[in-house]
Amino acid sequence: MSDDTIRLVTIGRIIRGRWRLLALFALVGALLGYGASVLFPPRYTTSASVLLPGTWEERELLTQTEVATSSVVVDRAAARLGWAGVSGSDLRNHVGAKATDGNIIKISGTAETPERAQRLSDQVAKEFVSYATRIATESADPEAAQELAALQKSVEDTSRRISKLADATDPGDTVESVQTRTELEKLRTALREAISTIKQADPVDDEAKNMVVMGSAARPTGEAPPTRTQLVAGGALLFFLFAVIGHLTAARMGRRLRGEAEITAALGSALLGTVDVPVRRPTHRPEGRGPRAWLRRLLGLDVRWDIPAPQTSGDEASRQIRYRRVCSRLRDRLPAPQRLLVVHPEGDEIARRAAGQLVVEAGSNPALRAVAVPVSRPMVPDRDHEAGALVVVSAGSWTAAELSGIAEACADAKHAVVGVVLAGPVRATRSAGVPRPAAEPALTDLEGELDDARGVTG
Repeated sequence: MSDDTIRLVTIGRIIRGRWRLLALFALVGALLGYGASVLFPPRYTTSASVLLPGTWEERELLTQTEVATSSVVVDRAAARLGWAGVSGSDLRNHVGAKATDGNIIKISGTAETPERAQRLSDQVAKEFVSYATRIATESADPEAAQELAALQKSVEDTSRRISKLADATDPGDTVESVQTRTELEKLRTALREAISTIKQADPVDDEAKNMVVMGSAARPTGEAPPTRTQLVAGGALLFFLFAVIGHLTAARMGRRLRGEAEITAALGSALLGTVDVPVRRPTHRPEGRGPRAWLRRLLGLDVRWDIPAPQTSGDEASRQIRYRRVCSRLRDRLPAPQRLLVVHPEGDEIARRAAGQLVVEAGSNPALRAVAVPVSRPMVPDRDHEAGALVVVSAGSWTAAELSGIAEACADAKHAVVGVVLAGPVRATRSAGVPRPAAEPALTDLEGELDDARGVTG
């Protein structure tokens, strides 16, 4: 698994093999999401629109959005609202503003109830318009305003003098008098236009003073995200993904050996062959007793998920041929009929069944005795009548250090490892028979002998 590409089929195996554990993680995440929704009460958000007439550049609109959420505007809104225990600094994180198309600024407010959210948005919008108008008024230059007023007065005085000159002009019909009156009328018209232009340039008519609130904010009908449902669903999904990623990380970092060359190198012997062990359901680890073992079975932790699904097996005859070939190769490696130990790791159910079948198939040539060796503290019975050890393991179940420990335990007991047999699970077909039950009682007797041997050597 450490060198495999993570594919959808791998995630599918995780879900099939660990669905109970994943469901537990999702439930824990959902409960934490629900707890977060209780700690953080629901919020409601609405917005009020403010129209800015005229032509505005983008940077000017951005400036106005900053003004709308400034501390001055929010503090004034808080003072007008008069909510107990709520100051402007408390409301600052619950007010927002953004510029949209059409020179419109949307001012949003968030509160614990729809009514409060509506009041907050409306009040901030009103305070923003009032404050922006005040800024526009105060920003006008007083000296420039006085100069414009003086200029306007001067133009009006000049216009009156022109009117008097026109009245004093010769009322005759001579060319000179008509021309004079015409020139004076043109001058008076130009002065009137200048007065109109001056009035239009009056800072009191600045565009900022024409801002208007486009109605009251709509009362929100639903909670603002994240809602309680979103928190619960998000917590469940997040913990589910964490559990899946944890399984993938553990599998990628796993050091269990799968290749034949790696396993034989760790045991320091040659491979005699591979045998099939029919299974009808996932292979479980040792049952064990106590709350911990019961919890592992309940969550499905006693079943390996990272082992590929067993291949479909042939009939019993084809499987027995594999066992007989292993026994034949084993006889060829021995100079004479001898007794051997068949060592398999404790907890390896596939290897245990394969070892029992090898004992049955070998008969008395060679005479085999199955022994289960604990992997945590390997202990092999001392050499008695046996001339060596045959190690039976299943691929993908043990690390190089664990297999090396079994080989060292065999060497400490003065048993030479004469060969390695790999056992693999296969799906038994309906026509395929179950392995002969004679192997099971034989294993029971052999395990009793191993307990006696442990008592002697311990």
